[in-house]
Amino acid sequence: MFYIADLHTHSHYAGATSPDICLETLYQWALIKGIDVVGTGDFTHTAWVKELEEKLLPNGNGFFTLKHLPALNELPGVKAKGREIYFCLSTEVSCEYVVNKRKYRTHQLIYARDFATVHRINKALSKYGNLATDGRPTLHLQSHELFKIILDIPNAYCVPAHVWTPWCSSIGAMEGHDSLNDCFKDVTHELFAVETSLSADPLMCKRYDALDTLTLLSNSDAHSARNLGREVNLLDTELSYDAMFNAFKTKQGFSGTYELFPQKGKCHNTGHRNCGVSFGADEITDTICPVCNKLLTIGVSLRVEQLANRDTVEAANNVQPFKYVLPLPEIFAEILNIKSDTPIETVCVAKAYTKAISKFGNEFDILHTVPINDIQRYHYKLSVAIERLRNNQKHFTAGYDGIYGKVHFFDDGELKENSAQMVLF
Repeated sequence: MFYIADLHTHSHYAGATSPDICLETLYQWALIKGIDVVGTGDFTHTAWVKELEEKLLPNGNGFFTLKHLPALNELPGVKAKGREIYFCLSTEVSCEYVVNKRKYRTHQLIYARDFATVHRINKALSKYGNLATDGRPTLHLQSHELFKIILDIPNAYCVPAHVWTPWCSSIGAMEGHDSLNDCFKDVTHELFAVETSLSADPLMCKRYDALDTLTLLSNSDAHSARNLGREVNLLDTELSYDAMFNAFKTKQGFSGTYELFPQKGKCHNTGHRNCGVSFGADEITDTICPVCNKLLTIGVSLRVEQLANRDTVEAANNVQPFKYVLPLPEIFAEILNIKSDTPIETVCVAKAYTKAISKFGNEFDILHTVPINDIQRYHYKLSVAIERLRNNQKHFTAGYDGIYGKVHFFDDGELKENSAQMVLF
């Protein structure tokens, strides 16, 4: 069966996360977005794993369901398409270490089929750091050493997280290694997948041939439930933990990803947020900031250029399937001329979003499944935006050094010129 999975999330026990992110809110936003399998995040944290055991019910296929389903109150009045939401036990850890006087910090995703496996993982990892201090614990061991530990535990898997981001990634420019082999050493051949990051897409990844044999996973890395589904994986397999990871290993049954436009990601360009300077990979001539004379934060687009060993044309051959997405509230914000970094919190955007979800069932259906003619009959300008999204016809200002980029679909003045075709919500 076809299903959608977002396998990198967090709980309120992780640093810099919303206090409202929990199983219940993840469940509700999975319904609204159109996601079938959601990572629990943070199972290494003692309090969170206790909550997971109390609230989740195993269904025999390596996934879990909520024992008690919550009322859909995240968006008052919304009517999302009914679906069963499954949870996959997951966590993210930070490996921090020094080699030859150079500091490395890499984030790795870990998955478990059942709670017995979770407890075995936690017991092994507790030797290298305090698991109770953060939902994303810091471990004082090297990346390849972590992988060896997980490889020795049945029904557990490890996947490098957001491999391209400047900070906290396996091959990122600021704290990562200069190759996958340097990072994972004698277990590099055991890798079967990597997570690409919000600032990269499969076409960019294809320029680095060390990723050729690996499945390119995409997840939201949601620090709030509303950010669930910024990126997701598409699968066509039996709905089970074993079948899903077999698809990741073999690429059989893996149908690709929905990708955030990489320019939207907050690490795409190279720059300094405090100095207000940003450079695309084709614009930069020096990695020293022209304002403060310090090293710029090297963005993903430049890092890809640094490691790439094929050009874009060659990379486009045999790239794994993917389609772009942009959060629907951001599309409504452009249509309604709302200037907000959190448009879903704006009353008129929330109202428009709620009505659209109630009409069509979920966000991903609107973005990629509902016929354009059906959307046009509902709302003309929404149909124009969705058609342009599907055809990658966008304008953008790229994100850099922790600042998210801007993506929009209408030219200056276009919305005002066609205001007569605006259907009121």
